[in-house]
Order: sequence, then structure tokens, then C-alpha cells
Amino acid sequence: MTSTRALSLAFLPLDERPVNIGLPAGIAAIAGATLVLPPAELLPKLRQPGDADGLGRWLESTAATTGAVIASLDMLCYGGLIAARTTGDAALAAFGRLDVLRRLHAAHPDLPLCAVSLVMRASNSYNPQEEPDYWAQHGMELHQLGALHHRDLLETVGGKFEGNAAKLEALRAELLGEVVADFERRRLRNHQVNLEAIALASEGVIDPLLITADDTAEHSAGSAEQVWLRQWTKVLPIAGEVLMYPGADEVAAVLVARQLGAHFGVVPAFTVECADPPGMERIAKYENSPMREAVERQIRASGSRIVDDAGAMSLVVHAPDPQRRDHCGMVVQKNRAGHDGTETIFDADDAAEATKTADLIERLLAAGRDVALADLRYSNGGDPLLVEELHRRGILLEMVAYGGCNTAGNALGSVVAAAAAIQIGRAAGTLDAGAARRMLLHRLIEDFAYMTLARRPYNAGVYTFRDASEEGRAEAAVCDDLDASLKRLTGRLDLGIADVRFPWHRSFEVDFTITGDLS
Repeated sequence: MTSTRALSLAFLPLDERPVNIGLPAGIAAIAGATLVLPPAELLPKLRQPGDADGLGRWLESTAATTGAVIASLDMLCYGGLIAARTTGDAALAAFGRLDVLRRLHAAHPDLPLCAVSLVMRASNSYNPQEEPDYWAQHGMELHQLGALHHRDLLETVGGKFEGNAAKLEALRAELLGEVVADFERRRLRNHQVNLEAIALASEGVIDPLLITADDTAEHSAGSAEQVWLRQWTKVLPIAGEVLMYPGADEVAAVLVARQLGAHFGVVPAFTVECADPPGMERIAKYENSPMREAVERQIRASGSRIVDDAGAMSLVVHAPDPQRRDHCGMVVQKNRAGHDGTETIFDADDAAEATKTADLIERLLAAGRDVALADLRYSNGGDPLLVEELHRRGILLEMVAYGGCNTAGNALGSVVAAAAAIQIGRAAGTLDAGAARRMLLHRLIEDFAYMTLARRPYNAGVYTFRDASEEGRAEAAVCDDLDASLKRLTGRLDLGIADVRFPWHRSFEVDFTITGDLS
């Protein structure tokens, strides 16, 4: 049923970073809605877990005064994303916290409750910042252990992986037993919580439930768990919707878009366009399914649909690079343009693909189509050849939405959410054009100007600052770089960048404010 009442959403974020609070809030603002957040003192602070029980009490006391609930089950059950990977809370304690949602549904059966829960990742690195301390010594081996177990599972149904059993046995013998036990028991606990979340969906408490996989791979522990979870969604009668796909930081924004559409009675529609059709069958780095499936699921998760209609908004997918390159790990050389900083090395194929996508976008815009761009060619940053080509042609800011951050799933979900919110706001008469413009510019500056360009001197994006002095110097330098990029890309000297900060005191993610009138 369509409603023109102002919408507020009770919101439990995945963690305290801007991507998990500011991005969903910006999506809500596009359609004239707001998020109601827990007090900051209840939220986590990097490795310090949030107050899971306090967050549950806050949700119970607040939700009924809002139009819908969007809850991260990692926050509700454990106190946040990192806490889900590091704490020792028992499964029974997590189940008790999930009962908050049962009580809310029983007391307010017409209140929409939707949730996201992550399949615990096993990062293919030795970086322990977001993992147990033993990740510094055993992280890549634990990642490999999950891949070998997944292949072992597949062999039971006819798969063939040469020498897998011997490799698995050798790795198990190499790893410390107490490390494997701690890691796998936490995986088991989180898997049990995901099964209980599916039970909540079957009971009609949660709809939709998104179970997403963070930093995964085609063969991994998380991909194996999704096989088991998906089977239970087929066994249990579920009237609502349960979706599984790669993603994490973008999911809350996607659920915000979905609740906007449900509240205003609008189903956004997209055509999906790609200048490299075979690229839609590639599995991007950190993902476990072909891009075609990921696009379909992200659009469906947002409450939108794919159509064959020349009048619909076009989602242009700049397909993943066949080499699965990552801006956090590319070869670096001095900037060929002579500017300060560094630049990655690209070849003729890269330039050709950028030109093909730019040609496609130009044709769509010339035909009067709205265009949203999912810039997925590289992980952890936008394609500079494409962005600069769109800027050169004068059409970069004619697009309605852009996403190029982190994993393909992160970038795809963020742009789908923004583009869906624009359609909803237009149809409902609540569109805040300034908020939509601000979102477009923020994504271009963060995903391209920062992740691809300004971040590169800081150890290719995964660098923790040694002290406040070093961090302050980096904030000032990055502020200058981003300010110059904003002015160059927009041609507006009245716009600026202020309040640059690194939320987790590392260079991987950044936050900032765009100043100036965008109304």
C-alpha cells in the first residue's frame, strides 16, 4: 500500500564504520526517509564488541515507533562484525538474543522485520586486525583449509580434485590443533545461528532474510556452509524470501532500499547492460558465483526487478577483469601524467574495455535513459580508465548513480540501492535530488579518487597508521587530493572536501564530508 507518511527505520548496523551507517542513511535520505540508530555507546569500537544485550533492549523499546526494522544479526547476536569472528559467546546466548525478533513480531505482527546475517569469512591473508590474533601466523592456511574441506564435500557428490585428500590431511597435521578447534567451533556456532535465522524466516518473523558471504571464494569454508544453508531453505516451508549471495558492507543499504519500496508501494525496475557479455559469467575476486547471478540477486534483494523495457533505468555492469586484479595489490609506478602520487599499469585490453563501456553508457544517455554504473572491473577501487573517459566525454555526472568500492558485491549493492531509491523517491514524490547528487559524488570521490588514486601511497590500501601524528598528516594530504579531484570532476570551485578521517585508523577505508550546495 502506498503511503506518503515520513518513514523512519529502526536500524542495527553491521558495525560502526561509515559504510555501514552513513551509506544506508544516505540511501534513506534519497527517498526522504531517516534511520533511527542505537546510542553510540552501545556500538562496537573496532575490536571492542558492542553491547549485544543492550542493543537488543534498545531495539525492543524503539522498533514499534518506526515503520520497519533492519537488523544485522551479527550485531544483535555478538556485538558486531569483528565480534562475530573473535568472541566466545555460546550459541545459546546468541539464540536468546535472536528471541528479541520473535518477541517483536509477536507484539507487533504488522511491523516489517528484515535481517542480514553473514557467513563467517576466512580471509586469505595474515592480517589479524579483524580476525583472531592467530591469524597473523595461520590465516592463509586456515583459508586453504576451508577450500580443501569444500572440495572434499564436493567429492562426495561426484567432484574430482586431484590429490585433495592428501593435501587436506597434510594441512591438518601442520596446523595447531587448538587453533583449528577455536576457529572451527566459532564457525559452527555462527552456522547454528544462521540455521536459527532460517527458522525465524520459516516462522514468518523475518522477511526477507539475506545470508551473505564476506570475502569468499569459489572453494571456501563459507561456500560449503552456503550449500548446507541453502538446502534448509528448500526443506523448510518459507513463505517469505531468503537470499544468499556474496556481499557484506553494502547489504544494509540494499535492505533500506527494499523497505523504502515496500513502504511506498514502488517496485523499481532495471535493464542490465554489459559491454562485455562473457564477463557476466566470470566469478569476481572475493566472490563465489558468476556476476550474472550476483546482479540478479542484488536487484532482487533490493525489492527491484529486471525488465526488458527501453524506458527503464539501465544498470550498466563494467564486468570483472579476467585477471581478477585488485587495486590493493597491483604493480605501482610513478604517475605518468606527472601529478603527485602513483598509478597502476594498464594494457591495451584494459583501455579497450573501458572504451566499450563508455560507448555503451554514451549511447544509453543519448537515448534518454537513466544510467547507474556498477564499476566492477577491479577489486578495491574504480577503473580509472573508464572514469576518466566518461569525464573526458562530459557524461560522468550525467549518470544517476555509481559504485566501485571494495568487492564486486559491495560496489554492486551500493549502486543498486542508490538507483532503486531514486526510482522510489520519484514515484512517491519524496525524492531529495540533492541527497541523490551527494551520493553520486561521494561514491565517485571515495571509490575512485580515494581508493584508486589517493590511497595508493599508503601501502596499497591496507596500512595501519603508527600514531596520531602520522594519521593526521595523511588526513591532511588526502583531504587536499580529494578536494582537487572533486573540483576537477565537477568543474565547481565552490564544492570542497572537509573532515577527512580514517574510521579504523588504517588507510583501507576513509570518511569525509562534501561541502557546498548540491540542492
